Formats: sequence, C-alpha cells, structure tokens
Amino acid sequence: MLEIASIVVLGILAQWVAWKTRVPAILPLILIGLLVGPISSMWLGYKWIEPIYDPNIVMHGHDSHGHATTTKGHGLFPGSSLFHFVSLAIGIILFEGGLTLKLKEIRGGIAPAIVKLISVGSLVSFIGGGLAAYYMLRPDLSLSLAFLFGGLIIVTGPTVIAPILRNVPLSKNVANVLKWEGILIDPIGALAAVLVYQFITAGESGAEFTLTAMRTFAIILAVGFSVGAGAAFGLAQLIKSHLIPHYLLNVFTLALVMAAFVVSDLIVHESGLLTVVVMGMVMGNMNIANLKEILDFKESLTVLLISILFILLSANIDMEQLRFLMDPRALIIFAIVVFVLRPLGVFLSTGGSNLSFREKLFVSWIGPRGIVAAGIASLFGIRLVEKGIAGAELITPLVFLIVLGTVLLNATTARLVARMLGVTLEDSNGIMIVGANKGSRLMAKYLQDKGKHVVVVDNNAREIKKATDMGLEGIVENIFSDELDDRFELLDMGYLIALTSSNEVNNVACEKYKDNFGEKGRYRFVTNLEMRNEEVDIPKNALFSENCDFIRFNKILGENPQIREYIIEDENVNVSAVLKRFVNGIPLFIRSAKTGDIQVVTAHHEGLTAERGDAIAYMGEVV
Repeated sequence: MLEIASIVVLGILAQWVAWKTRVPAILPLILIGLLVGPISSMWLGYKWIEPIYDPNIVMHGHDSHGHATTTKGHGLFPGSSLFHFVSLAIGIILFEGGLTLKLKEIRGGIAPAIVKLISVGSLVSFIGGGLAAYYMLRPDLSLSLAFLFGGLIIVTGPTVIAPILRNVPLSKNVANVLKWEGILIDPIGALAAVLVYQFITAGESGAEFTLTAMRTFAIILAVGFSVGAGAAFGLAQLIKSHLIPHYLLNVFTLALVMAAFVVSDLIVHESGLLTVVVMGMVMGNMNIANLKEILDFKESLTVLLISILFILLSANIDMEQLRFLMDPRALIIFAIVVFVLRPLGVFLSTGGSNLSFREKLFVSWIGPRGIVAAGIASLFGIRLVEKGIAGAELITPLVFLIVLGTVLLNATTARLVARMLGVTLEDSNGIMIVGANKGSRLMAKYLQDKGKHVVVVDNNAREIKKATDMGLEGIVENIFSDELDDRFELLDMGYLIALTSSNEVNNVACEKYKDNFGEKGRYRFVTNLEMRNEEVDIPKNALFSENCDFIRFNKILGENPQIREYIIEDENVNVSAVLKRFVNGIPLFIRSAKTGDIQVVTAHHEGLTAERGDAIAYMGEVV
C-alpha cells in the first residue's frame, strides 16, 4: 500500500515541480523513478519500489513492537501484470495523441517545411538511428532491433516541446515549426514504432523476414485499422444519436478504448496499440460536438497515467542497464542522434523554406524525445525480453538515454542558444481579446486590418464561430482553465483586452495572464461599482473612459455598429482635450500615422501621446 500511494504522490509532485520550474515533466518523473528503483538498491540491497514481483527477494525489517522481521518476496506486479498495465496505459496515451492529429493540417494547413520534417526528417532519424545503433552495438543488437530503436527516437512530442517554448520567447517561424512538428510527429512516430515492433514479433523463431512474418504483419495492419476505425465510427454514431448520457460520455469512451484494445489483441496478438492510435486519429478528424470534452478528460487521465507509468518504468531498470548509459558506445549513439541526424534531417527538410540559416540551426538543436518514446520503449523492451529475443534488454536503457539526454540538454540550453542565434521574439505586440461578443469582434477586425496579430478567446463556440467567419483567429477556451498557457499561437501576445459582460471574468483574465499575455498592457471595462462609488478608485487599466462599462459600450455599439477614425488636425495636440470631444461616442485606440503603432485609450488618458495626422478609432459620434 505504501509503495502504491508513494508512486501517485511522487508522480503528482513531479508534475508540480515540472510546472513550477517549467521543465518537461518527464525529467523529474524519470529521475524519481531511478531514485526509488535501481539507485535505492545500492543501499537497501533491493529496490524500494520493485515493479515486478520477485519471490526470491528477502527483506529484513521491524514490526510495530520493534521486533526483527523477515519477509520473502517483494514487488507490485506478479507475472506479466506489469506488461498488461503498461500496455493499457500506453494505449490510452496513444489514443489521446491520435485525437490531436488533424489530417487537414497535414494536407495544406501547415508549411511545406513542417510536412518535410515529419516525413523526410523522420526517415533520417529512423534509418540513421537504426544504422548507428546496429553498427555501434553489433553483435549485441540485431538489425531489426536497431531499427526498432530508430523508430522509437522519431518522436519529439508536444509534452516536452511545450515547456521549452513557454520558457523561451521564440520568433513566430521557429515556434510554429517546433509546435507543429511536436504535435504531428507524436502519433506518427508512435505508429512507426508500433509497426516495426509488430513486424519483429510477427516472425517465427526469430526469422523476421520470412513470408509468414509478412503475412502476419499484414493481418495485424488489417485488424488494427479495421477495429480502430470501426470503434471510432461506432462511438461517433452513439454520440450523435444521443445514446450516451453526458455524465457517462468520458468513462464510456475510456471503456470503449480499452475494449477495442483488448478485442484487437485477442483477434491478432500485438495489434492493440495500432488499433487505439487509429481509433484516436479517426475520431480526431470527425465532426463530433463533444470531442473537446473527451480530449480534456483524456488529458487529465493521461497526466495521472504518465505520472504512475514513468516512475514504474524507470524503477524497473536495473543497475546493469543503468551502467549501460555510461557505455561509450551508447554515448556515441547519443551524439550521432543529437549532433548529426537531427541537423541533417532539419536542413534536408527546410531547404527552400523561409527559415533563415540561424533559425534552422536552432530547430536542429531542439529535438527532445518524449513520453511516447520512453513509454513504448519500456513496453517493447519488457515484451521482447519475455520472448527471449537477444539484445532486447538494451532497447529500454538506450532510449531512456536519448530521452533524458535530449530533454536535459534542450531544457537547460534553449534560452542561451536562442539568444546566441538571435531567434528570440523581438517584441510581443500581439493582442488577445477576451470575449467574442459583437463589440469584441468589431474591435478585433479593426486591429487585424491595421496589421496587428489578434486572437479572440471565448468559451462560447458559437461566438468564436462568428469571429472565425469574419477571418479572425479564435480560440474556444475558458480563461479560468490553464489550457491557454499551452497555446503556442499566443506566444507573441503582449496586450490583453477583456471585453466580457462579467466583471469577474475580466478581472481574472487581467490578473491571471498579466505575465503571459499582458506584460505590455492589460485592460478591462470599468465596473458599475467603480463608476458610482466615489470611495472606489477607477483603476489605471480601465478602458476608454470613466463611464464606459459593458452596458454603455453595447448601447453605443447598438446605435453605431461600426468603428470610424477621427484624424487629428490640431497643431499642438492635447490628447485629453481631444478625447473629451467624444461626448456621445467611445474613443478606442490612437493610431500613429507615421509608425502604425496602436495605443489603447484608457479612462485616465495617462501616457497617451499623439501628433497631428494621427487617427483616433472610435464608436458613436464626435463633437
């Protein structure tokens, strides 16, 4: 009981430390697993947390009365139970990864450089990594196992890229390339590794390249794709027909994912992982109204599973495998993967793109392997060792070396390298507008037409749909959640304008995101209390004027639903005096005629400057 509770507590603690320090969670998780596993055996004589039950371990201790005790047998999972738990956990993680893969983004929604990175770049990692492992470790590692290693190190993954991008203000080109590569390559890399593994295990008596192996491999593909797609379409129809109550939707989906995994594995052994990847990919590309709720639930479940999984998998490594991490051959493979294959793949993939040479160098430097790589490596390592395949015990520590090494290297040097190469974001001039009501959309459209990067955020999908129909960039999200922190398209947001009808939402948005998205300015409506109570000061970030709350804003909007510009013709401009002319209107922004810079008009008019020829954007009338 103590060990099980400790795994959960330590796992969530590691996730919190990762969030606090802005490092990928996989780093503290694996380090804790190694600490309670192989490292603890150095002074206890056995692992404090032993994932696989061993009846031969003898433990000496004391009971509650201080009497010496001897216990035989130690470990959590007897027999193949650990393998089954890991299989199901990885299956759920891969299903969630498949949900994020949108085919429309591959077809034309992303730059050609990103398409090449997930195709040409992956091929370079797969072939190069496989050959490097084979020639450095032969005869200990067969060619097929070497290429399994090559398939596993394809994956970067958003869970390891996200903390790095959040911590380093990169230029938009670089951030977008790393973002989309991480999202798209996660399920693709997992699929490649699953296929290679299934091809290896399809052989008879180690003869992987026989006709029988090819036939078994084809059956696995057929079952995986048919069961996965069938389960996805079946679940979609149940949801669309309202045959699943809302409160059961998430757990029903989880049950169906596990059922698809098990059924597929019963039909053809080792086809379950492929099935859930396909199921997730198919569902992720269907028009399902509740998909976001399912994805949110799976993300929460994935955090818990990852926390448990990687402490267990790290603890399962023994001291001999841990020592292998310091083997010169393993270190040479690491150097080839990081310093040869990654740059080669990036430069081959980005030739002819609009990325500069320095941006290509930085993308080459950032290639951390993530949770999917480590998880599947451990899963396959356990299974292949059980099958008695020679050299299989090297797969897990070798992949763990790549994962730990790349995460540690990239997380600690990303900011320094970005500054040295000059690929950091020069200025955060993007504008986030919280609320997608009519007035918000009108203001966002005006700002976007003036060349500003504007993103509208609202938890009302219908209002966001109206915004996107106008050509605006919109995100359906609740500002009370933490999901916005992970949105890479918001990296250049420096201004936040809260325009909702809720004073609470406006206040929370300005306070919660003051460092992430409002570092250069955050603004909100004045509240009714602030307007009518002389003892309450109107804040400096109150929008437009001292009597412009949401009600007055919408009253003016209803009477004059358009934004016009008033050109300042005064020789010596007194900004406050000019703004007082808008008795029956609302001054919104001051736009510089020379530079095009935009200033948000605030109630106190502090810090506002203008010259002759500048324009004041306003709604309503001007005197």
